[in-house]
Amino acid sequence: MHEVIICEKPKASEKIASALSKNSVKKRYKKVSYYEFEENGNKTTVLAAVGHLYSLAPRNKKQARLFDVEWVPLYEKDKQKKYVKDYVDVIKKVSKNADKFVHACDYDIEGTLIGYNALKYACGEKSFDNAVRMKFSTLTDEDITAAYKNPMDIDFNQVDSGIARHVLDFLFGVNISKSLTDSVMKATKRYIQLSAGRVQTPTLAILVEREKEIQKFIPEPYWMIKADLEVPGIAEGITADHKAGKIFDKSVADEIFADCEGKDALIDRIDLKETVKAPPFPFDLGSLQSEAYAVFGFSPKKTQQIAQNLYTEGYTSYPRTSSQKLPKSIGVDKILKKLSYNASFKHQVAKLKKPYKPNEGKKTDEAHPAIHPTGVIPKELTTDYRKLYELITYRFISVFGENGILESMKTNLKIGNQDFNFSRKRMAKMGWMDLTPFRKPDDDVFPVIKEGETLVVKDVRSEEKETKPPARYNQASLIRELEKRGLGTKSTRANIISILYNRKYVEGKKIKVNELGEHLIDTLKEYSNKITSEELTREFETRLEEIMGGSVDKELIIKKAKVELTSILDDIEKNKLVIGEELYKSYRESRVVGKCKCGQNLILIDSPRGSTFVGCSGYPECKSTYSMPMGAKVLKATCEECGLPLISFGKPRQRACLDPKCGKDDREPTNEVVGTCPECESDLIKRSGRYGEFIGCSGFPKCRFTKSLDEKEGEQKTSTAKKATGQTTVKKTTKKTTKKTTKKSTKKSARKTSAKKPTKAATKRKRAKKTAKKKGTPKKPKQT
Repeated sequence: MHEVIICEKPKASEKIASALSKNSVKKRYKKVSYYEFEENGNKTTVLAAVGHLYSLAPRNKKQARLFDVEWVPLYEKDKQKKYVKDYVDVIKKVSKNADKFVHACDYDIEGTLIGYNALKYACGEKSFDNAVRMKFSTLTDEDITAAYKNPMDIDFNQVDSGIARHVLDFLFGVNISKSLTDSVMKATKRYIQLSAGRVQTPTLAILVEREKEIQKFIPEPYWMIKADLEVPGIAEGITADHKAGKIFDKSVADEIFADCEGKDALIDRIDLKETVKAPPFPFDLGSLQSEAYAVFGFSPKKTQQIAQNLYTEGYTSYPRTSSQKLPKSIGVDKILKKLSYNASFKHQVAKLKKPYKPNEGKKTDEAHPAIHPTGVIPKELTTDYRKLYELITYRFISVFGENGILESMKTNLKIGNQDFNFSRKRMAKMGWMDLTPFRKPDDDVFPVIKEGETLVVKDVRSEEKETKPPARYNQASLIRELEKRGLGTKSTRANIISILYNRKYVEGKKIKVNELGEHLIDTLKEYSNKITSEELTREFETRLEEIMGGSVDKELIIKKAKVELTSILDDIEKNKLVIGEELYKSYRESRVVGKCKCGQNLILIDSPRGSTFVGCSGYPECKSTYSMPMGAKVLKATCEECGLPLISFGKPRQRACLDPKCGKDDREPTNEVVGTCPECESDLIKRSGRYGEFIGCSGFPKCRFTKSLDEKEGEQKTSTAKKATGQTTVKKTTKKTTKKTTKKSTKKSARKTSAKKPTKAATKRKRAKKTAKKKGTPKKPKQT
């Protein structure tokens, strides 16, 4: 019998093969590795996908509305995913005569769909006749072996829910984005790529709503009365606040201030209170993303990627979970015992009391427990991976800790006839907070004072302040908001936020919506508000869950989605010209980076080839354009010479004027010949670029040889992809190498100076010289 196991990623296939057999053999087909072993006469092959091998695509791209879709190999749709073909070919080749199939991809909707499509399209429909499913939450030998020995049936309701989600996201995203892009083209004859989506657009609408609240906000002045007190045993003293808090009437604030001036404080009452601080809940994905953002500043997407890789390496459990539960089945005792062998966690584990009982939250997930370490200690991790691993591990240990006790002291004072108070907090018992370095406990010093005593008032202050607008969301708080509103899933929310940044709708750590993002939502709300509707998105999320529960058929939900989408597209079509004009106007405004020399705006322009350049908005009257180095950013600062914006580029980052000819406009072009190119024997001439003067081959761009003006003997320049602009790197030869070189022939001493391969023309000339040399033809000496 031949059994085929299909995994989600290459690393997972390695782990699973190793766990199931110590005799597994690594093999290769094309550029893809897979594993085989035989036991009791049965052959098992462990294969890997690389995430999704198949993607949705329209059957007919020429249709105005792309409603008819099909699954196609990912490499056919995305030319940058050519490597996926090798993985598909391996699965097709190896599974051709297999008798049994095991779906061993991650147990969630995406993982289930990845494995299902691999079985259906690469192995064939008949593979489902004898296919089973492995379910595991960690890639440890124990979990893998248990999942293999106790397989389950493939959950086709989960498959249908995954298919429906992908179809809905494709239909809404592709068709609405296409309709908006077409509206701009029809109205302005200009191409700009716009993006909208089933969850993406309502998310952007939430941010726009907050942005408008901030814009409309009118600050209101208020006053705070504070008293600085001399307190025995506390050198810096204590500041007490007036009981009224924010005072919006200045006359009232002045009266209070006058009543307090020159008077001491009488201690009216002291309240001491103890509050139990229960251990935290185990991490689910959302809380891990929030904590990692708060502690390390990691974006939710970065946290999710690192957590996924830690899971794949076998160090932590599956991260895409909503659970705040740690069932006994995960082997808590074993995990803590393994962690105690590591010096970093030894002392914390030793403080725990048996029997171990976690403090759990209410949230559950049928597929996976809360995120936890497996007990496998990583040997080597990069800094960011180490940070997240320790955050997960210390949280896991803390969950089993004792309650802490927070002691608080609230003191009420009388200054004149006015009521003031101050509060102090300290941990009377650290409990679980002693088990983690990521929580800073309150540690105020309590003053030794009694009721009826008098404290000296050093100063009374009346501070004028203004009310602040609502705070902008950051990525972590937006994740929490989406979860609260039921938009997206735990797996998709981080990627949705990332898309908004990539589409240039938002910017900054405190998320600010730019003009394009704001106008996009305003336009859609005015002419087709269904796409921005949270209710519609939330309704479909509910229906997708019902598909997974088996109570609704996926085709019914897809049919309903097409009806709603048709209504949205009809609304856009009716107002196509107006929508196109408004979106293009806001697009241009959002891309302004400075002023052109003609007085018009300079704007960022995306070329159809994918590159970006800067051009004048006054085109075609003004045809000024400026190229941008790869990865460059336009800065707010301007050039002192010409007033154009500065750009930041390269690694390490450096600055330069947007105009590469800045400061060289009055310099006459030179064609001064300074030598012969050692690559192709064309003339070497002086050139100038964004980074200064250099020597380059007159045969550019066919020959890319360059060197600096001040290149010393024994130094060489290595050609790079940026030689057209004069950017080069220096490679020095040693004295030993130089001595050997001088003994060699003139031909060998003329070293190649380009990192690239010789051009075809240079290769032909080289062959011709060899032929001529054999015939006795004298060779022309090279100039170095």
